[in-house]
Amino acid sequence: MIDDLGTWLAIVGVALSAIVARTSFVVFGARLKLPVAVEHALRFAPAAALAAILAPALILRAGHVDFSLANHRLIAAIAAAMVIWRTKSMLWTIFAGMIVLTALRLYA
Repeated sequence: MIDDLGTWLAIVGVALSAIVARTSFVVFGARLKLPVAVEHALRFAPAAALAAILAPALILRAGHVDFSLANHRLIAAIAAAMVIWRTKSMLWTIFAGMIVLTALRLYA
């Protein structure tokens, strides 16, 4: 019973902290002024979050770091990066990455 209580307290605590953090900007609105350095740093938050999600998926294989040619996801990501760099087209990037990944999985 005590384990259940601890679990529920943790769930409620995390939910309340998330609600407070997200609603603070709505409640305080324009009255809350962030320092310029913080505003500048927050511009990079979406890119940092995306990198934090993608990096383990691309670099880790079976729980270990793998930079070898056997890491098909990493090779496909590098190919996709080259396509986006040259074409600036998201559609061609997705297409190229999936083609490279599929070809590597089928033929390598």
